[in-house]
Amino acid sequence: MADLFALLEFGPDGWGDEIAAGAWLTIRLAVATLPLGLFLGFLIALARDSSHAPLRIFGDAFATVFRGLPELLTLFIIYYGGQIALQKLVNVFAETYVEINGFVAGMIALGVVFAAFSSEVFLAALRAISKGQIEAARALGLTPFQTLRLVTFPQLWRYALPGIANLWLVLLKDTSLVSIIALNDLLRMTNVAVGATKQPFFFYLVACMIYLMFSIVSSIGIVWVERWAARGERRAA
Repeated sequence: MADLFALLEFGPDGWGDEIAAGAWLTIRLAVATLPLGLFLGFLIALARDSSHAPLRIFGDAFATVFRGLPELLTLFIIYYGGQIALQKLVNVFAETYVEINGFVAGMIALGVVFAAFSSEVFLAALRAISKGQIEAARALGLTPFQTLRLVTFPQLWRYALPGIANLWLVLLKDTSLVSIIALNDLLRMTNVAVGATKQPFFFYLVACMIYLMFSIVSSIGIVWVERWAARGERRAA
């Protein structure tokens, strides 16, 4: 057992540095993807709730496509398809080879998937807000943007927060998919360690514990955010 734990030492004789670097990249990727997915998801939800038919059709199509495609296939399409599209665009101006960044490709791919699912959460939250409040805001002379900022948005998060919290936990696990495009995340570095040491059970168990730790810390943070968001609510005895 001591020999196994020695494999996690930091330095040239252990894999602690590599595992820690992979875990750090996993966190950075998830944190970078979250605001992108939330922003796109909110816009898609507004489009789906719009009174304009073209916006509704676009929003519904976006949500349907990226909720229906496997996340891994979406990652391949954006990574390899984006590479081809960017290369053709650059070749119009110069004969230069360009390569799409794996981190950016992973962030975009996970971001659009997150946006597709979060748009459902935001859409349900939008429709949970009383229409009477919107009509009252219009009667007071508020512009649509002011109504969104002062009336809709503050209430939206309270309804959407539980669903968004679940999607965040899913996002943490989905970051493991970027190992397919040679991004040195936690799972890829675990696979490298397994190949070098021939200790699959030990290193995959370590990776499981790290992902579980991420989920536990996230759950604690989610509880705090939910309490903060509900600080103005009055509960009946």
